[in-house]
Amino acid sequence: MDVELNVTYFTLNGYVELQKYRYLYFVIMFLAYIVIIFCNSTVVILIWFHKNLHEPMYIFIAALLINSILYSTALYPKILMDFLSEKQIITYSACLFQAFVYYTVAGSEFSLLSAMAYDRYVSICKPLKYPTIMSKVTVNVCLALAWLIPACEVAVSVLFYYNTKLCDYTLNGIFCNNSGYKHQCVTSIIISIYGLVLLITLLILPLFFILFTYTRILIIVFQGGKEVRRKAAKTCLPHLLVLMNFSCFVTYDVITVRMGSDLTKTVRFVITLLMLLFHPLINPIVYGVKMKEISKHLKRMLCWLKSH
Repeated sequence: MDVELNVTYFTLNGYVELQKYRYLYFVIMFLAYIVIIFCNSTVVILIWFHKNLHEPMYIFIAALLINSILYSTALYPKILMDFLSEKQIITYSACLFQAFVYYTVAGSEFSLLSAMAYDRYVSICKPLKYPTIMSKVTVNVCLALAWLIPACEVAVSVLFYYNTKLCDYTLNGIFCNNSGYKHQCVTSIIISIYGLVLLITLLILPLFFILFTYTRILIIVFQGGKEVRRKAAKTCLPHLLVLMNFSCFVTYDVITVRMGSDLTKTVRFVITLLMLLFHPLINPIVYGVKMKEISKHLKRMLCWLKSH
């Protein structure tokens, strides 16, 4: 622990061969951050400006991509500074804020994927009722709840941690996540129980809802004709790919937080960098390539840029 003017610092001990490769790490991650912001922002702007994309499915996609920008912005700037710094440290309050954004975005991403699964269910299984059910009000409520509920629940957890006495101030990672529970002097039963509540409400329940919804879609698809199967494949496949990507992200968090001591420092560092690189990039690539309307507008934009 470093204490300056009563400010508590955590040491981030997850970096490998930093003295030797700091500039290589910095260049790779800086370029990755620029690409992530550019790709996600481009698709969001396309959805914003084109009225034919102002449909629930595309609005939820835009929200998902905004999450990728928030996730990257919460982590990348600090990591880039650490690459060039002699000391890799972070204040306790900044660490809690970083963890707050990290888990709020993760929770809201599952909520948005649940909303998208329901949107596809209504579109495929109840097409005549779709405009009524997925109204503008419904979409706005889904978006608000997808961000507010995780933010409020994670904020309570952060407050619990803020008032907890810590005995270890070295984090075996390059950013702040739930590994802070290992650094308590005495394990808090309240924090453990509330962590379980968060796991159920922000991860398990949405996951079950998504699986149930897509199971219902598959049943309808197999009972329907060729046109129904074609529509389902075209619109559901990108969402399932993104769900798989996010499931890998959640698995990464479980492995590094709960099993971190069983992994070598190098393996943990490599896994972390890969998730930082690929998780925020998969969504815009999948939706930019697989969603016909978005892909069409992207091609038009590229043609316009070439002509100018």
